[in-house]
Amino acid sequence: MTRRRKRPPTTPGEILRAEYLEPLGMTQKRLADHIGSDVKVINRIVNGRCAVTPAMALRLGAAFRTSPGFWLNAQKACDLYRAENEAESLPAPLVPAG
Repeated sequence: MTRRRKRPPTTPGEILRAEYLEPLGMTQKRLADHIGSDVKVINRIVNGRCAVTPAMALRLGAAFRTSPGFWLNAQKACDLYRAENEAESLPAPLVPAG
C-alpha cells in the first residue's frame, strides 16, 4: 500500500524562484540569457507548467553551483507525488517481503 503524502513537494520552479531568482534580484530573462535557454522555458518551469529535464538540470546546476541531481530530485519528487495521487490502484507484490 502506497502512503500518500498530504502536502505536495516543493516544485523545482518554486525553488528556482524563491531561493535563487528573488534573492539574487535576477529576472527570468537574465537567467535564460545566462544559461542559453529560451525565457519561455524558464517561465514554464517557474510556473510549474514544464518539468526540469536533465539538460536543464545541468545548466541550472552550473549557474547556481548546485548539483544537477538537486534539480532532478526535486522534479522526481513532484512527478512521484502526482503519479501516486493519480493512480487508482497498484498491483500486489510478486515477491514476499523480507
